[in-house]
Amino acid sequence: MAKKIKKTETVAGECPIHHIAFIMDGNGRWAKKRAMPREFGHKFGADVYRTVMKRCFELGIRATTFYVFSTENWKRPEKEVSAILTLLDEYLDRCEKELIENDVRFIFIGDKSPFSDSLREKMLRIERNSINNHYICNLALNYGGRSELVYAVNQLLKEGKESVVEEDISARIYTKESPELDLIVRTGGDLRISNFLLWQAAYAEFYFTDKLWPDMSVKDVDEIVENFKQRNRRFGGV
Repeated sequence: MAKKIKKTETVAGECPIHHIAFIMDGNGRWAKKRAMPREFGHKFGADVYRTVMKRCFELGIRATTFYVFSTENWKRPEKEVSAILTLLDEYLDRCEKELIENDVRFIFIGDKSPFSDSLREKMLRIERNSINNHYICNLALNYGGRSELVYAVNQLLKEGKESVVEEDISARIYTKESPELDLIVRTGGDLRISNFLLWQAAYAEFYFTDKLWPDMSVKDVDEIVENFKQRNRRFGGV
């Protein structure tokens, strides 16, 4: 059984990050370098996700968001998409078994409608059963930053809003339960955010690394936190 996550003192000082997000890029390339099918990269990447999530919470980071499957990922080869969905199904089963001992609140952000009835029901059940847990893990599935903003605006229109302020949008985006986003990390070497957390990224910091996602480790998370501590966030000031 999973154990309650405990804060660690491995990284000196209080962690200034309240919400960190990861674009987990490079699974397919990692597998190809090892002469394996791309889906094997996703399997290894799923194990790394658990390690990284746990380390973030050990360091006192309240919320994490992981870009698992974008609205554009449906265009990938059918075999690869099927492998990703199978891994997701297996992870949800494992997650349900650990909820009693796990102090993590899971929120599945994005449009759930294209997924099977059984997958959607598992997501909703896990969200309900983990709602009182302390740490937050947002898993972005069939997610796109632009579609998230369209969703928020449509919610406001349904409520009869004729004009809005920033706070109205912030209260209706998928990550409304999480603290403001502090940092977006992208692995794999690309220098873009690929339609990820567009509203939330307004004043977030960015960290890009050439390391492929399955190669990420606890040490890398610690280095990312230390790098963040050296930054001077002015939020438009001087």
